[in-house]
Amino acid sequence: MNTPMDSTWVEGAAGSLFDVDNLPYGVFARADGAPRVGVRIGDRVLDLVAVALPDRRAVFDRPSLNAFLAEGPAVWRSTRVWLTGLLTDPTGRDAVEPHLLALADVTLLMPVEVGDYVDFYASLNHASNVGRMFRPDQEPLLPNWRHLPVGYHGRAGTVVPSGTDVIRPCGQRKSPTEDAPTYGPSRRLDIEAEVGFLLGSGTDLGSRVSTAAFADHVFGVVGLNDWSARDIQAWEYVPLGPFLGKSFATSISRWVTPVAALDAAWTDLPVQDPEPLDYLQVAGPAGLDLAIEVELNGVVVSRPPYRTMYWSPAQMLAHLTVNGASVRPGDLFASGTVSGPERDERGSLLELSWGGTQPIAVGGAERTFLEDGDSVTLRYTAPGTGGGRIALGEVSGTVVPARP
Repeated sequence: MNTPMDSTWVEGAAGSLFDVDNLPYGVFARADGAPRVGVRIGDRVLDLVAVALPDRRAVFDRPSLNAFLAEGPAVWRSTRVWLTGLLTDPTGRDAVEPHLLALADVTLLMPVEVGDYVDFYASLNHASNVGRMFRPDQEPLLPNWRHLPVGYHGRAGTVVPSGTDVIRPCGQRKSPTEDAPTYGPSRRLDIEAEVGFLLGSGTDLGSRVSTAAFADHVFGVVGLNDWSARDIQAWEYVPLGPFLGKSFATSISRWVTPVAALDAAWTDLPVQDPEPLDYLQVAGPAGLDLAIEVELNGVVVSRPPYRTMYWSPAQMLAHLTVNGASVRPGDLFASGTVSGPERDERGSLLELSWGGTQPIAVGGAERTFLEDGDSVTLRYTAPGTGGGRIALGEVSGTVVPARP
């Protein structure tokens, strides 16, 4: 794609986390206009409706990226080449610059209409930590975990854009000291620092996506926080798994980083033992070297490294479709909590506080789980193809009290 020799003429963008080797997509609106698609460069948004050729304007003059996602990888690639040219060729500057809008002058919106949402459980460290907490007298991992990417179907209707308040959920809770469940607001509200993958090209019912076809179907990456009510989850999840403890809110970033911007971020997976079945085999680097920062009330409490993830995004997609399940433009799947081997690399408060038994310091306060008024922000960076680093869209949310 673009090389270190490319240099954007956009003031302040060169060398930034949103240089021309990034170019994430989003949906924005001005006070006097309808939602439309734009691309970020530096601290500005390029209005794609205004700069596109007449026969291409309609796909960008929409309130979501879905129509563009449906056009497939050849169009994604040609559009990226076109955008790179617009923003690096000084001869076209006079025509393009009037359509660069300051971030402060626009409102960023939900970037996509999410169809299906699937969440995986792909971190060996996270799964092992949870197993040790909840099954201390057994093997941390259940027998199937190293054979397939474990996942569950989430609720697409509660996937919300970054900055949306998170209402504390209510439900049935039962602590080990109680004889029967009670109903009320969750007392163990948590976060899950994750990475989300946004599908573009769809498939027919009955077909499968191979690991080699990942880039033909996955358009981009979003930051993702799968908010979790651990007490509701603990009571309901046996025998069928997550339900109300997960379905009340999942936050995603308002910027979608194209997979093409992550060319320099691919890295080898950890050793997978036993060797996966044929349909889960990958060739070459299949993991991603993404750095994540978890901030609670302005204090960084964890830095989970995505490079430690056991199952790759290509393996997750291959497993998602191996039974013939179809995918559509706008479908979303997520990695599950990202956790590294060290305590300050854990991607959930459940792990950071070890089930609520070891409070963590947050400024002058302590936390085990989230309290009303707490704000969480997840930030992501990756190596860029230009030699520096790029930023993925950040994800934030503030907890507000349960509704009566």
